[in-house]
Amino acid sequence: MPLLDMPLEKLLSYEGRNPRPTDFDEYWERALAEMHSVDPAVELVPSSFQVPYADCFDLYFTGVRGARIHAKYVRPKNVEGPHPAIVQFHGYSGSCGDWADKLIYASLGYSIVSMDARGQGGSSEDTGGVKGTTLNGHIIRGLNDHEDNLLFRHIYLDTAQLAGIVMNLPEVDENRVGVIGGSQGGALTIACAALEPRVKRLAPIYPFLCDYKRVWEMDQAANAYAELKTFFRNFDPQHKREDEIFTRLGYIDLQFLANRIRGEVMMGVGLMDAVCPPSTQFAAFNKMTSPKSYEIYPDFGHEGLPGFSDKTIEFMLGL
Repeated sequence: MPLLDMPLEKLLSYEGRNPRPTDFDEYWERALAEMHSVDPAVELVPSSFQVPYADCFDLYFTGVRGARIHAKYVRPKNVEGPHPAIVQFHGYSGSCGDWADKLIYASLGYSIVSMDARGQGGSSEDTGGVKGTTLNGHIIRGLNDHEDNLLFRHIYLDTAQLAGIVMNLPEVDENRVGVIGGSQGGALTIACAALEPRVKRLAPIYPFLCDYKRVWEMDQAANAYAELKTFFRNFDPQHKREDEIFTRLGYIDLQFLANRIRGEVMMGVGLMDAVCPPSTQFAAFNKMTSPKSYEIYPDFGHEGLPGFSDKTIEFMLGL
């Protein structure tokens, strides 16, 4: 079988290359304290898009640093008592997408909320100095500033805050919440379940934002990771700060948050993934201590994985 990365038996024992900051745990406890200090000022606005069996809302809340975050929320009608809910995240620079792809869960009697990551392709604000989108370069935002100003820190906190908001809705059973997403969405799925450990089940697909140094050493700092190369070329062309930079990236490296997850995990992986190399994904997966499984697609890269959406629905039916 052709290989882009390690063989599966090595992937299953790979522990990652990126350095872990010595104050990593304190960093995230400080971040969560900031998140909990924010009044989310949740607002539900009925959408012009509606279907007979569900109510559709634009949901807004205030995240850290005052950003107003947008999500689409679909709530099934005629469901008695608190019911399960799904939290969904999108790929890098994208948006929460159309209402249509949320309706399958509403038809099953589940609520579903899908978040626009701040400053990307949807309606959520990035308050880092401008109004509107900042779209790309989010990995390197804050690398030359205090580590508390890393943009993905704020985005990770948005995911946990949204999950907590959903769990507090009267129609939702807080003990039956699942999280899904692919690529950046897979990364945010891991971040959400790590920072909001009440998440019951999560199904990340080829998660982004793991093991940055491994990406660099594989010469895969391209596509979604291209900004790593851009940063070094512009701000550290001789790599004199290489150890410092990768250690700082460690604050937003999901392999180091993965052991906080308490929910059951099902991860989808394409072994020919040149965008988010499989070893980087397994650096996070191997640190998870909760019940976990993986679905391997040997000939697939960073693309649709046949049957995985069906497997995800079946998995979430166990909530």
